[in-house]
Amino acid sequence: MQNLVSRYIKDESGATAIEYGLIAALIGVAIIVGARTVGTSINQKFLTVAAEVDKAGVTP
Repeated sequence: MQNLVSRYIKDESGATAIEYGLIAALIGVAIIVGARTVGTSINQKFLTVAAEVDKAGVTP
């Protein structure tokens, strides 16, 4: 019984899985933040171009 408890205490496979899960979550958050930032930037560029085209009086 003591051997079983000793092996259970030394087992770190669960901790490794949690660490990998935290790393995956961090990468996911970074991707979401990056995509949102790029999307906002691109949207602003399109709005600027649309305003310039509108000012120039170009009709589709």
